[in-house]
Amino acid sequence: MFKRLFVACFLLGMAVQVGNAAGPFGRIHVGNWNGGAFTNDSTGAFSHCAASTSYASGVLLLVGLNADNSWLLGFASPGFHLTKGDTVPIDVTFDGQSEARLFATANSEILASAILPPNVARTFQKASLMVAVAGRTTLQFNLTSTGPLLKVLAGCVGRMKAEGLNGAGDFTKLAARPVVASDTPASPKSSRTVSQTGTGFVISAAGHIVTNHHVIDGCTGDIHGNLSGEPATTLRVVSSDEANDLALLQGATTSFKTFAKIRDRSIRSGDSVVAIGYPYHGLLTSDFTVTTGIVSSLSGILNDTRFLQISAAIQPGNSGGPLLDTSGLIVGMVAAKINALRFVRATGNIPENINFAIKTGTIRDFLDNSVVPYETAEAKSDLKTAEIAGNARAYTLLISCTATEPAESARK
Repeated sequence: MFKRLFVACFLLGMAVQVGNAAGPFGRIHVGNWNGGAFTNDSTGAFSHCAASTSYASGVLLLVGLNADNSWLLGFASPGFHLTKGDTVPIDVTFDGQSEARLFATANSEILASAILPPNVARTFQKASLMVAVAGRTTLQFNLTSTGPLLKVLAGCVGRMKAEGLNGAGDFTKLAARPVVASDTPASPKSSRTVSQTGTGFVISAAGHIVTNHHVIDGCTGDIHGNLSGEPATTLRVVSSDEANDLALLQGATTSFKTFAKIRDRSIRSGDSVVAIGYPYHGLLTSDFTVTTGIVSSLSGILNDTRFLQISAAIQPGNSGGPLLDTSGLIVGMVAAKINALRFVRATGNIPENINFAIKTGTIRDFLDNSVVPYETAEAKSDLKTAEIAGNARAYTLLISCTATEPAESARK
């Protein structure tokens, strides 16, 4: 981990456009993103704030904000063979719609970085997916965790410009405090309190529960878990992985009589699955709902291999729920449905039964990193859907909390 962080920080220092950079000063840590503030090595003046994260492809994505408030994107890979100083055309596509051509500069043999034009920067800030094509190389990036990062980077730049190196610290925490980066005071944004619900399932005898990160993101106060027909129990957050949209909670072991087991073999395209969760809780039934379908594909949007595409119907509130095979074993975690409005704008067609679940491989990696004991089992005889649902009743929970969000924003 230390080696990866060192390499990332070294590359971030190289990414500045006005000479070699020194840093990082302070710390930025958002999900899998790490970085800080950097100064110009020649003048000692503050130059930019930046952070990087690595993807399964081995590519590092670098995101930065310069002192002049221009956004910076960098791409680094040991597989690159660039000539320092050369211009590298990179075509980027956001959410399968907006396209732009960037003219990056090769900062080294393995790193190219580009200043984003204002219109591209605005698109990048709102995007969930990005595809970058440089020559014959095509790179894909999930941007679901960049929203919080961009706010931290902006706060980092504001504090460094206002206080210099004296302002360096944990920018992840400092960003929560108001920073005035200009003579014009920032106008406060109103907020509102909302009830936030989702689904989770017990995964260990020690009372560990897994759900989606976005189910608990923004929660204020206690997080509660309810088995169907049972009183609420208070849950604590053990760990979370925003990049992979996973969170680990824990309740009292006496609250749960059993836990889910993970299928020891991968699911196949065409296999039947059962999704269980609490969609539209308070508007529909207070009990969980059960939907069935098949595994439509072994990858998600833009061939993201962390996900399964499934045809089982899901709605808001299903997030974090168990996806089960016909033996009642966990084969994934329900995560999202395709954005219908965005899909219609892009294709002119209304999508049907295009939903996604996180694969068990990603879930198991998360549990292993969190040192959580879980059990796997071999798929045996098929059960009826009613039997699968009956067994799941003992470990599938309604997750609820009170959350605060900006009044003008719309939660996904």
